[in-house]
This record gives sequence, C-alpha cells and structure tokens, in this order.
Amino acid sequence: MIIIFHVGTTDENLDRGNWSSNTDYLLSLIGYAVGLGNVWRFPYLAYKNGGGAFLIPYTIMLAFAGLPLFFLECSFGQFASLGPVSVWKAVPIMQGVGVTMVLVSTLVAIYYNCIIGYSIYYLFASFQFPLPWSDCFEWSDENCSTQPKEYCNITSANGSFVLVNSTWLNDNNATCEGSNIFSISVQRPSEQYWDKVALRRSSGLDESGGVIWHLALCLLLAWIIVGAALFKGIKSSGKVVYFTAIFPYVVLIILLIRGVTLEGAREGIEYYIGTHSDISKLSDAEVWKDAATQIFFSLGTAWGGLVALSSYNKFNNNCYSDAIVVCVTNCATSVFAGFVIFSVLGHIAYISHKPVSEVAQSGFGLVFIAYPEALSKLPISPLWSILFFFMLLTLGIDSQFATIECGCMTGQSVCLFVCLSIRNVVSTSLIHHGSAVLELVGIIYIYGGNRFIEDIEMMIGKKNCYFWLWWRACWFFISPCLLTIILVWSLVTFSAPSYGPVLYPVWGTVLGWFILAFCIIWIPIFAVFNFAKAKGGILERFRQICSPTPDWGPYLECHRGERYKNQESLQRIQQSKQNENDLSIVYANDLITKL
Repeated sequence: MIIIFHVGTTDENLDRGNWSSNTDYLLSLIGYAVGLGNVWRFPYLAYKNGGGAFLIPYTIMLAFAGLPLFFLECSFGQFASLGPVSVWKAVPIMQGVGVTMVLVSTLVAIYYNCIIGYSIYYLFASFQFPLPWSDCFEWSDENCSTQPKEYCNITSANGSFVLVNSTWLNDNNATCEGSNIFSISVQRPSEQYWDKVALRRSSGLDESGGVIWHLALCLLLAWIIVGAALFKGIKSSGKVVYFTAIFPYVVLIILLIRGVTLEGAREGIEYYIGTHSDISKLSDAEVWKDAATQIFFSLGTAWGGLVALSSYNKFNNNCYSDAIVVCVTNCATSVFAGFVIFSVLGHIAYISHKPVSEVAQSGFGLVFIAYPEALSKLPISPLWSILFFFMLLTLGIDSQFATIECGCMTGQSVCLFVCLSIRNVVSTSLIHHGSAVLELVGIIYIYGGNRFIEDIEMMIGKKNCYFWLWWRACWFFISPCLLTIILVWSLVTFSAPSYGPVLYPVWGTVLGWFILAFCIIWIPIFAVFNFAKAKGGILERFRQICSPTPDWGPYLECHRGERYKNQESLQRIQQSKQNENDLSIVYANDLITKL
C-alpha cells in the first residue's frame, strides 16, 4: 500500500505536513491506544487476577512504566519529526530497534486486520432474526445444545442400570438423587457457530483447509476501509478518527445502560471488581506480569506507532499534557468496558443457572462466543449485536491506522507469506518488552537522559527541577528495571502455545521462534552495519555510532536554536547530495562529448 501525505498550506513543516489540529492528533492517539484489548482482554484479566485488587498492580505499572515510556516516545517523535527508523539518527547503534518495531507492527497489522475481518462478518450476520448463533440450527451437530445434558442412573425392573434423561423422569413422575446425576459435555450454539460456520476451523496447523471465502472477502473489505481512510495520510485519517474514536464510547454507554438493567447484572459486576475481589492474588508474580503486559499492549508503546503519530505534530505542541490525557483515557476505558462486559455476562450466568466463572472468557472466546450468546438472549437481539460488532470494527480500525502508518512512512516494504496467529505462536511480549528496554537504554543512557530532557524543554518550555524528579526516576532506573524483570520472567515462564485445548505442533512453535528471531536480528545487524560504515579506529567508530548523526535535531532550522545551530539540516544534506549528482551527470556528459 502506498500512502500519500498531503501537505496543507497552514503546515509549519512543508516537507512532511502536520496534523490539521491538536484534536486530530489526540483522537488519533486515543484511537490507537484504545483498541480491542480494552474490551476483550482487560475485563477478563481483572476478573482472573483478583477483581478490584488487580487495579493496584495495573495502576502501579501505568505510573512507573506505561506513562513514562508513552511520554518518552511522543516527545522523541515530535522533537525530530521523524518516523520510528529515521528517528534513531539520535543513536545510530540502536537503529535496528526501529526496524524491529516496524516489523512487529507489520506482523501485528496482519493479525489485527484478521480480527477486524471477523468483526465485519459477525456484523453482517447480525442482520438476521433470530441471530444465527442463538440456537442449534442445521449447521450444528449432536453435541450442540442450549441446555446442559443431564442423565440419571436408575435401576430397572430386572436389576440392570439404565441412563434416562429429564424427559423420561418427568413423564414417569420420578426424581433422581444427586449422586446418580451425570452431565454430558455439550457445546453451546455460539461456540459451534464460531468453529463450524465462521472459522470452519481445521483440526490444527497441520491441516490448512481451503479458502473460507466469506472471511476472505470480509478481510479484503477491512483492508479497503483502512486504505481508504489512509489514502491522504494524516489529513484523511485525522478526520476519520472523529467518528471511529468517539463512536465506541457511545456504544459502550448504551450497552452499559442496557446491561445494568438486566437480572443478574449485579452478580457479574461483583465478580469483575466487587466483593469477589481477592487481595491475596497480589502475591502472585503472574498477576504483575499480566498487569504490565496489558498496560504496554494497550498503550501501544514500543511498537513505533506513537513515534509515527507524534512526528506530525508541530514542534511546540504540548506532548506532555497529551500523554497524560491519552493514558488516563485509555485505562479508564478499560475499567469502564469491564462493567459493560460483566453486567451482560452476569445476566447470561443468571438465566443459565451457572456461576459467572463458567461464562467468563478472554479474547476470541469473549467477543465471538460468550458475549454474542448473551446478546442473543436479549429482546431485539439483532440491534444489540449490530451495535456491539460495529463498535469492535471501529475500535480495531483506528488502532490499525497508526500501525499501518508506522510501516509505510518509514519506506520499509515487508512482504510476508506466512500469516499465523501472532497472539498464539509468537510471543510478541518478548519482542515488545525487549524493544522497550533497548529504547530506554538508547535514549537515556547512550543519547543522554539530561540531554533528552533539554530537548523536551525546547518544545514545551523550561520546567523546574521538581517537575523532572518523577520522570528521571522512572526513565533512569524504575522503568528499565521493571521491564527487564518482566522480560526475564516471560522467558522463564514461557510455555508451548495452544488454541484452547489444542496444542500447536512443534514445527509451529519453532516457526514462531524463527519469526521472532527474524524481527530482532536486525538490531545487531544494523549496529554492525553502522559500525562498519563509520570511519577511524575501533574506539572512534564506536563513539560515532553512539553519537547523533550530523543532521540530528529539530527537523526545521527555525527550531534548532543555540543548541543545534551547528547541526547540518536535512534539507542542506539532501541538496548537497543532489548537487553532487548533478555535477556527476554534467561531468559524465562532458566526458562523453569529448570522446
């Protein structure tokens, strides 16, 4: 896909363009940060990890790691007005980190658009009454049932044991002792619809299956929507997000109002963040890892998207206040979405005579099985289903904008012929946390934390020393330590990926590790390449690749001030190269004429 960035007449950066307004940028950041994970991952993580108690590690991870890194990336991109690869002119030895971010964003974009395609399919399927997953229709098998199948073991007249169902018991006015009741495992209609109709899921990676045309066309439509929104770059996507970033909140409010009026809603909310909260869960290291992973995935740090979006800001934009607003909005949305989800799950648990723990799921199971089933039980169920899946579509689309821009704006062209479930096969959290650690090391320890703070003050104005106490503590020590601990813990506790109860084959896991290696191998490759390209002895070369390039600094000369007045501007370097090329052409033509 080729993205054309149209420059407006009011832009201060006539080469790259700027956001039409700060609102465009803020909504784009919110749209990028607030995505599917806020709806399908956070509520379940909170429930699983102690309910309300989970908010403690979640808030701590936001304050000590998520917010500091978010502010750092927004400032980094805005200061240089460069994308996630070119911005590493500040620290050439770390340029491979930017490439890794682009590659991971590309992989995730492929995976993420598949989910958007699923949402589009379910959106179209919702225009039916009754909803196609509300009961066991012709596509189901004998294991499908809306009610649990229970049998009673009774003794017949001849002394043998016989299993009878509830219908027989009712017809014969008989009862069954609890010890003689046997339950047979069944699949709910929504679960079979997801597997048999929507996905037509094969038995595993070993069985590829054919092309599922309804999903292929929905995926094509998803890419067309993204391409249309990004056709004019930030000038078009900045306007689209006025709808895609705001509409999900309208739907969430509507669904919450409907959800809390349902019977059993209170019990669902109690499981989510109420009296069922378990403070003892805080002693479990896995809870803290889940909180950190959710914060980083949700905010979109260390993916390159924040740098890409912020690079189109005007130089003196207050990126500090923007970072605070977006981070608080994102985390508040996650908590709010939990009330929406669990109020409805509480209702389905109530009418199914089950505990909430048996209907609560995460990921695909929540948004394509459990929640659609709950909506199918409501009056005017197609309306609620349409609203819900259209909300998922808008949540996914605006998150996809920045992910795609991250890859396209750097000039990287990545062709991928293997599309696996990145969530299951490649543990992207390993690359994610690793990139975040290297990003902090590169900017704070190699480029210089104090120097970076002075760069930020060139944009947002001089601040007193007390203002920077928190950020210095996080950037220099707390955030790198937290991220390193989580990275090591993720490696130590890594387990073979699976899809539900189905384990991936060994070759699938190995392929996942190869994809992971392909992403991170560029970090040492670019370090070695830049070292070889430098001039002088070993120490001199090392010094060069750990120092900013001659053209590093604010993109426009009018913003360079005294600190960067001697730096070469990018425009002058490009003009110098063009002049050299012109002279070479003239010399060559002159030589040919003489011959």
